[in-house]
Amino acid sequence: MTNWIETITGSFEQKKQYKQHKARLDALPEPYAAAAKALQRYILHHGSITDGATLVAMMGDFVDLWERAAVDGTPVREIVGKDPVEFVETFAEAYGGKRWIDKERARLVKAIDDAERQQR
Repeated sequence: MTNWIETITGSFEQKKQYKQHKARLDALPEPYAAAAKALQRYILHHGSITDGATLVAMMGDFVDLWERAAVDGTPVREIVGKDPVEFVETFAEAYGGKRWIDKERARLVKAIDDAERQQR
């Protein structure tokens, strides 16, 4: 029964790990918590990673980065640089994994290939 449910909803272990990472993120001191939460929100909207294992690994590394920065007192701007969008997109891209856009890219390529075949 568990395997069937996990097939539909995803791995319970991965959900548990993700919630642990989220709790660590919530426990960060300010201003690290605010910055990390804003970046995490962007990752989830932009990254659209569909593979649970990849997402859990990425979030674990992400929280590790912010916890270390908080302990060391590293300024937020020193972490993200001049362009926080570039920082977070580069960070997310390092974690390949399947993304929602991959399906749309394949669909687009197929549509163009089909259209080309119809012109022959």
